[in-house]
Formats: sequence, structure tokens, C-alpha cells
Amino acid sequence: PGIPDKKLVFLLTQSYYQQLLAAGVRIYEYTPGFIHAKNFVCDDELAVVGTINLDYRSLYLHFENGVFIYDNPEVQKVEEDFQNTLAKCHKVTVTEVRNRGILMKTAGQVLRLVAPLM
Repeated sequence: PGIPDKKLVFLLTQSYYQQLLAAGVRIYEYTPGFIHAKNFVCDDELAVVGTINLDYRSLYLHFENGVFIYDNPEVQKVEEDFQNTLAKCHKVTVTEVRNRGILMKTAGQVLRLVAPLM
């Protein structure tokens, strides 16, 4: 999100940006605010739409879910929605992550110690 709903979780998330970018992950922040829905599209053939995160907490403890769509015209609509949303996002760069202040970097590292509790 460009405007997080939970600032400490957002700071923790940002503490992983440099590692992710170095591994080739592209990170985009949705500048108008926050979107809770998660969308996955693969090979223009399948999609998942829902609130599910791919972690233990979402899958097992919170019983979050998503709709699996396969070989259906709706997959293209999910892809179009994704592309429209992406156009409203800011692409995070390695340079801006490296230029973050020492206080923000330190806070992120400290938050990693309690990450499993968040």
C-alpha cells in the first residue's frame, strides 16, 4: 500500500525490500491507498481472487479464502484489473530503499525480532 493501515507492519515489510529487489522481485506500492484483495494470474489461464495471503496465519488460523478460476473468460478480466491497478502504483527502486533514513532502517530491523507476533 502507498498508505498503510498498520504502520508498524508496513515498516516491517519495507525492511525486506532491499533483499527482495536484489533477488529480482519488482515491488509496487499502490499510491491511492490500500487494497486488501489479493489477485494471482498465471499464463492467462488461471486466476485466484480473494483475501488470502500465502502464509500459515491466513491459511490455517484465519480461514481466509479465495476463488480459483481456470480456463474461463473471467481470468482476462482479473488481468485487466491488475494492469489498471498497477498503473496507479509507484515502482520501488533499489536507490530509494538504500536512501531511507537510518532510523527507519533500524526500526525495521528491530521489528523483525517480533515479526512472528505481528
